[in-house]
Amino acid sequence: MERICRLLNDALTPYHTQLGAEDASGQRLLTVLDSQGQQTLSRTVSRHQLQDQRLLIDLVDGLHRDLQIAEGRLQPCVIAALQQCKVPQGTFA
Repeated sequence: MERICRLLNDALTPYHTQLGAEDASGQRLLTVLDSQGQQTLSRTVSRHQLQDQRLLIDLVDGLHRDLQIAEGRLQPCVIAALQQCKVPQGTFA
């Protein structure tokens, strides 16, 4: 898990991450701290999310989005609007 923490720290620079101990169901608390050491957000993650590369990429993408929202750089309504505008695959705009 130390390797995963280093990867998360690299991906989320300048933020730092901490992974809590694994509970009985394989869940861990992932905490993201700002440069002053203040908790910015936290999320419960599964062992599977941390071990599967595709799920780990999705996790980092979600954390990036949540950090942008926490920083006030992205509004949740903008995300919803963008999701509504997606063109279904196989169709032409």
